[in-house]
Amino acid sequence: MGCGLRGFKFLVQGLPEEDSRHGEGWRGKVTKQVDLGPLVFVQGQNKGRYPHCHSLYLQEAGVLIDPGSDRKTLKELREKGGVREIWLSHWHEDHILHLDLFEDLPIWISEQDAPPLGDLETFLDWYDMEEDSYRQYWRNILAAQFNLKPGKPAGFLRPGQKVQAGSVTVEVIHTPGHTPGHLAFRFVELGILFLGDYDLTSFGPWYGDRYSDIEETVASVNLLRGMDARVWITGHETGIFSEPPGALWEAYLEVIWKREEKLMEFLKEPRRMDEIVRAWIVYGRPREPEAFFAFGEKAIMGKHLRRLISKGLVFEEGGRFGLLC
Repeated sequence: MGCGLRGFKFLVQGLPEEDSRHGEGWRGKVTKQVDLGPLVFVQGQNKGRYPHCHSLYLQEAGVLIDPGSDRKTLKELREKGGVREIWLSHWHEDHILHLDLFEDLPIWISEQDAPPLGDLETFLDWYDMEEDSYRQYWRNILAAQFNLKPGKPAGFLRPGQKVQAGSVTVEVIHTPGHTPGHLAFRFVELGILFLGDYDLTSFGPWYGDRYSDIEETVASVNLLRGMDARVWITGHETGIFSEPPGALWEAYLEVIWKREEKLMEFLKEPRRMDEIVRAWIVYGRPREPEAFFAFGEKAIMGKHLRRLISKGLVFEEGGRFGLLC
């Protein structure tokens, strides 16, 4: 799979400390910007934690992937005139945080993930957001903080497609679960695999959208885990893994099953959804704003409840959920 990092020159600007929870990744520091030959890694603000993400830039082809990293850096790239098109791994707001800087450029995304980009209400619908107060909160946030404007992709990135981007062949990998059209990218000659939002953080996977799926999430993580690579890049936190992620793959998936175990323990007595939300199984403790954290609890727990009901392990009756065994 190519030469990985061998022979590449590293351009390092700023050295914030690495998150100690991911010490198996990039050793010692997470860099602000790393030049991996024709591919540039741009670290997101606050180590790429939400509402930011890391971006990738294919210099020869002028392709910028996931413009949610650092506004100043991305603005400089734009002003230099090298960016010619935008690729998105998926539709979530933290990956399009600074898309407004490039709104006149062609945008490419999977066809499955395109609808939310075209309409704000569809965007909220895809989060399965029903509460009016939550929707209004997010309308305001998406406009003010994320500069979200309806847009239409210029075209679609297809699963299995191989795109020649300058000297680099980019393989498009369909990895549903997080979103239905989530994409990973393999930079073939470089031996680099971009995992997108399968970020191997201690928080674990997000699969709370209307069209997210737990089983697909597990399958996609295992697919990526089995792919040959020399370097792995994630959309958040650690960012660059110059050594195999190793046990982090299993730890990442284990978060799913630990959430489910805690939920089943909590359902030994029948519970209403609001009680399940206030158990804070996902986030561990009460957090604000409610429109973000309580919504997230309900979304993730809802997926587990539907899964457990389909397996005959949980019942729903009179607005309460409980164990059948």
